[in-house]
Amino acid sequence: MFRRFLPSHQSIKEHRLLRWLGPRLHDPSLWRLNRHNVAKAVAIGAFFGLMIPVAQIPAAVIVSLTLRANLWIASLSTLISNPFTYAPLYYFAYHLGARVMGVTPTPQGAEPPVIESFWAWVGHAWEWLGGIGQPLLLGMLIMAVSSAVAGYYLTLGLWRLHVLRKRRQPRRARVAGKSGVDG
Repeated sequence: MFRRFLPSHQSIKEHRLLRWLGPRLHDPSLWRLNRHNVAKAVAIGAFFGLMIPVAQIPAAVIVSLTLRANLWIASLSTLISNPFTYAPLYYFAYHLGARVMGVTPTPQGAEPPVIESFWAWVGHAWEWLGGIGQPLLLGMLIMAVSSAVAGYYLTLGLWRLHVLRKRRQPRRARVAGKSGVDG
């Protein structure tokens, strides 16, 4: 199903920006679509998609190269966080982290501060980030780890269901064919 959307293995190996990876890119397990490679890739992509706000795809690719997971699926899985989902994800991560830390989430900065210079703004921004930083990072870590584990096992389960359905289709066709002949 996914193969028609993916570039060919040969075109990727010959791409000028990827030549530096050399023989590591020729590893067949990086391109294979089997349940373990795809499940690892989904877990890697979900983790980095929720944990790192920038450079998610390169981080996922590096770990996929190391763990020999499917590169394309890991890259696509990082898109769980995107410009449309950043605000709700970070809001939820902050509240989750604050709850785990036992800190009451407080709306700081309800009234905009009077900022006289750029450096005053930087100082205010640093202070603001310091107030939400620890709960936010803890919440992001919890969400990243739990989504990676859930993504791994959910992928394995869905893959198993897909295989079982495929195996049952010929059996159903044989049973329907026999009942039609006998009747």
